[in-house]
This record gives sequence, structure tokens and C-alpha cells, in this order.
Amino acid sequence: MTQRPIILGIVGDSAAGKTTLTKGIAQFLGPENVTVICTDDYHRYDRKQRAELGITALHPDCNHLDIMQQHLSLLRTGQPILKPIYSHKSGTFEAPEYIKPNKFVIVEGLLGYSTRGARDCYDVKVYLAPPEELRAKWKVRRDTQKRGYSEDQVLAEMQKREPDSESFIRPQRQWSDIVVTFYPAADDPDASSGSLNVRLVLRPNIPHPELTQVVTTDPNDHSSAIRLGLDRDMGKPVDVLEIDRHATIDQVAQLERFICSDLPDLLHVCNREVNPELGKVTGTTGETLQSYPLALTQLLIAFHMLKATKGHV
Repeated sequence: MTQRPIILGIVGDSAAGKTTLTKGIAQFLGPENVTVICTDDYHRYDRKQRAELGITALHPDCNHLDIMQQHLSLLRTGQPILKPIYSHKSGTFEAPEYIKPNKFVIVEGLLGYSTRGARDCYDVKVYLAPPEELRAKWKVRRDTQKRGYSEDQVLAEMQKREPDSESFIRPQRQWSDIVVTFYPAADDPDASSGSLNVRLVLRPNIPHPELTQVVTTDPNDHSSAIRLGLDRDMGKPVDVLEIDRHATIDQVAQLERFICSDLPDLLHVCNREVNPELGKVTGTTGETLQSYPLALTQLLIAFHMLKATKGHV
């Protein structure tokens, strides 16, 4: 038998950072090996119809979740799909696209874990949970620069969507294997530098690398830029990996080499001369920045995807 595609889910609210995370992971795995799908394409209504009906794109009733689930099931077995296309720029639907899955499939969007059948299709499930204040800044910047909205329009839309975010988006956190929270450092509360810390909740649903061998677990050691601890998330025990923005290249490289050592397929990723795109992010004024917390997050997720290829045929 040929190996079936490995499917990664990346779920989070609008402008939570899904596309940025996806791009880096696809770069790790090789763009030629990755099919990227956005579940926003499964909207039931276009922008004008949603306004007329008084429903937001975050509500399950505004999405063809049954078709999304069916398509995920087909992709999981390596079969092609005819995927709808929703244009965020125009707010209308375009001609559907014939999609044949590659070795890896990344599925990003708002409601990817909203049904049991959909959740069963993923090998790795990630949920993005930035602080709401930071997400609002990201959404204003994106929607004013790329989608033609004014800042007031964006903030009004976020307020309108808040009840659905609370009811339908955030509860999906419980189904994830990894919860990713990028947040500003204490000495840069406005994130003016564009560089953020990250907090990774690692649930025991999937086997994570044995990071205790290379990361401090002393709860009193606040000086280390990379720390591993125990906590509870949504009432359940979890490991928490924290990576500060001021982590040095030596600290980051040590952790990267450790993660890569378990999977030879990842060794090329840890060579920064071969892969200069590690952890690249766009700053507030459009400049390209290097984020070690982002690089390590992308690497850890790529690790799990490659690990999954070893156990499935």
C-alpha cells in the first residue's frame, strides 16, 4: 500500500496567525509535498447574504460542515476533491478547484474541529490562542491593508462576532494536541518590535519529544529563555513549553538539534544555510523578522507530522 496523506489541522479565530504558521510548516516539509486547504471555503453564504441574514461566518449554520467533513475523509484516504473557493477580498464564491492531496495536507480555518467526523481525520491538531488584544491588532492590520476595510469597520465586526467566537471557535481548543499562544514580552507590552514569546500547551494525546533532556524544568528558574513545566489546561494535566523572544541562537540550535535527532528526515530543517526561512515573520511595518519562538513552534509541529508518517500506511 502507498502511504496515505498525513493531515494537520490548524484552527483559530480570524487573524490568529494560522496562515503565518502554515507557511513555515509547509516550508519545512517542502512546498511540493504539501497541500494547503482553508475551511473558510466551505461558507454556506457569501458576504452579502450573511449581512442580509444577520449571521456571521463563525456560526456553524453559516458553513457546509457536512461537505467539509466528507472532503476531509476523502483526502485522508488519498482521494481528490472538488473544493469550493471563497474569496475574502470580494466576499463571493469563485469556481471550485480540483485538489489532489500530496504527502501532507494542512487544513486551516475557523471550524475545523467542529464535528466528531472532522476531528477523526487529523493526525495532528493545533489550536491558536493569542491574547484577544493582540489578535485585534493583527486583524485590524490585515483587514485594513489587504481587505479594504477601515479600522472602525474591523473593530465593529469583531464585536459583532464575539458571541460566536465564544460559543463556537474557542471551545475547539479542547480537541487540540498543541495549543499555541504567542504573546508580547513584559518589556515590550505593545509588541512594537514584532517579536513575541510563545507558550505551547502539549497535551499527552500524541507523543512529544522528551524535552526534559535539554530544557530546564526548574519552576524557580525564571532566567532561562526556554522552560518546560507542568500545568492544567481546560482541567486536564499538560506539559507547557515556553520560549522567550530573547532566546539565543545557541539555545535555539541545541533544542532544534535535539528534536531533529529523533527523525533523520528533519536534519535538513536544522541547517539554516539550507533553510533560511526558519521562523520568518512580517513585522508591523512590513519588514521581515526572525522569530526563534515561531521557528521552534513550526519545527515541533513538523516533527509530529513526520513522526506520523512512520506509523501509518
